[in-house]
Amino acid sequence: MPPEPNDVRPYPALDEVDRAILTELAADGRLPNNALAERVGVAPSTCLTRTRALRERGAIRGFHAEVDPAALGLPLQALVSVRLTAHERAAVDAFRARSVRLPGVVSVFHVAGADDYVLHVRAASGDALRDFVLDHLAVDPVVQHTQTSLIFEQARGVG
Repeated sequence: MPPEPNDVRPYPALDEVDRAILTELAADGRLPNNALAERVGVAPSTCLTRTRALRERGAIRGFHAEVDPAALGLPLQALVSVRLTAHERAAVDAFRARSVRLPGVVSVFHVAGADDYVLHVRAASGDALRDFVLDHLAVDPVVQHTQTSLIFEQARGVG
């Protein structure tokens, strides 16, 4: 069973080939196995076996298409910072479990600092974003405070 998304664990058994596979797939997740094998210098069958093993161990969490949110009718993006009233593990874990299932939530980050979580949210409009905060966060008894920051532009880094 792969680890939970936020499960931080060392991967001491990763060798240079495994790390090369991960580096290449992080740059281009659609890279065909034959091209990936050529880039990392192994046979295609070896590459496929290692890639499968990396998925099973949780080093590769999945593959996805990065789609323009506007194409989905969700052109507005925001980061919603959330401060909780309670910090017992059960309350924190329950909030995380609920928040990842909320409509429009792209990512949930448990952070250090004044706030406890930052939610990356997509919405159809300013009204829809306001409704998201009011209907899903403001009414949650463990949410003490929210602050919404609109995202004007997003650029993906290389790391």
